[in-house]
Amino acid sequence: MSAFGRRGGITGTTGGNRPAFGVARPMQGSSGPEGGAQFPPIETAPEEPKPRSNDRNADAMSRLNDRQTNDAEVVPKAEGFEASVHKIKEQVLPRLLERIDPEAAATLNKEELAEEFRPIIGEVLAELKYTLNRREQFALEKVLVDELLGLGPLEELLNDPLITDIMVNGPDQTYIEKKGKLMIAPIQFRDEEHLFQIAQRICNSVGRRVDQTTPLADARLADGSRVNVIVPPLSLRGTAISIRKFSAKPITLDMMAKGGSMSDKMATALKIAGACRFNIVISGGTGSGKTTMLNALSKMIDPGERVLTIEDAAELRLQQPHWLPLETRPANLEGQGAITIRDLVINALRMRPDRIILGEIRGQECFDMLAAMNTGHDGSMCTLHSNSPREAIARMENMVMMGDIKMPKEAISRQIADSVDLIIQVKRLRDGSRRVTDVTEVIGMEGPVIVTQQLFKFEYLDEDADGKIIGEYRAMGLRPYTLEKAKQYGFDQPYLEACL
Repeated sequence: MSAFGRRGGITGTTGGNRPAFGVARPMQGSSGPEGGAQFPPIETAPEEPKPRSNDRNADAMSRLNDRQTNDAEVVPKAEGFEASVHKIKEQVLPRLLERIDPEAAATLNKEELAEEFRPIIGEVLAELKYTLNRREQFALEKVLVDELLGLGPLEELLNDPLITDIMVNGPDQTYIEKKGKLMIAPIQFRDEEHLFQIAQRICNSVGRRVDQTTPLADARLADGSRVNVIVPPLSLRGTAISIRKFSAKPITLDMMAKGGSMSDKMATALKIAGACRFNIVISGGTGSGKTTMLNALSKMIDPGERVLTIEDAAELRLQQPHWLPLETRPANLEGQGAITIRDLVINALRMRPDRIILGEIRGQECFDMLAAMNTGHDGSMCTLHSNSPREAIARMENMVMMGDIKMPKEAISRQIADSVDLIIQVKRLRDGSRRVTDVTEVIGMEGPVIVTQQLFKFEYLDEDADGKIIGEYRAMGLRPYTLEKAKQYGFDQPYLEACL
């Protein structure tokens, strides 16, 4: 189908030189060899036939067949310059370790260590009868310093700003996410022991431990990136490390709107919701952008408010001056001393917070969060895993019932209806884009059912040739129930205009 439904040019005439009805007269030249001869007619491309539904079905079936016959992806090997540097490193590293004091080396930073290593590396290369140019020597120094003080092969992936996720599936296979798409990375670890040492280094840096007795660990890197480690015997292909990187530059709601994650009206409504102390639940799947949304909403908190954040592994990076992050603690070797999210929520109520923000609720701490929202800490926020706002409410009911507090279901539902103002649904679509697909407000109870109304939604329309999803953000045109809360802060008129 041609763009904009363009028709072919009309060149026919109705006898003699008289143009056909409805056809404009051709331009007349004021000069030229023939003194005003007509310009030749412009030929246009014929209209392309519209794709038939049978063609689309055939295309879909061919994609299924391709997927069935695809072979497993081969792990790319390092080649050329990179491969030669790693090969030399394997020979230099053992001799280098014999010549240095590990305790003294641990007190130096990377730049100082590289300066100390330079003459020693030269000696080792002379012993091995290797002659390297300046570029090769600098590359070798970097690889050796990364190996001793950094995270080995992971360092180059962590330094790439375009990579958002790193997934290590044993020593021989590593995947990365770039621009929303998964691809295999051209790095490998020496062996399982090498990978396990790096996993231990990550966990030890934040006071966590991982070994066969405690084979699961949540940790974080120095830049705030979230790390999960699982080791054998639970992981059958060797140590697995999952790293969720966060942007060094804080992301705002305006940036998300400009990037297509939401419409301008949605951004305005969410800014007002953050500023007017709405109690907000952010719902979505893994990697859908819940933490990013929470960080962006935190920009709208008044700088004079005291904010406490509670997480399993501290990853929130709020953009406020008066912010105190709290983190849970796992049990020790004797199985004692564990501090859970619920313990921290209870303690936070005694710390005079204006807002309490939970990184993620997944159990009985949901009841304490609802209690905080309903007892004078308006503007509290949390995230949870769910597919839709309605399912998020059901999950919250189930999580409260998981605890030891015996309450009838109707009382739990009423507590949720009284506490939560807004549910924001975020999704990672199949083209890799992350979008706000639903903004729903909780109105109250009607009998035993929690009543909600949808303020905004993302409607899927089509998909272009590159696989990018085309859709439209729509305001549902409803008067928001939370308008009265916005009126207390003087934002009722812009809030109403954004929602209509």
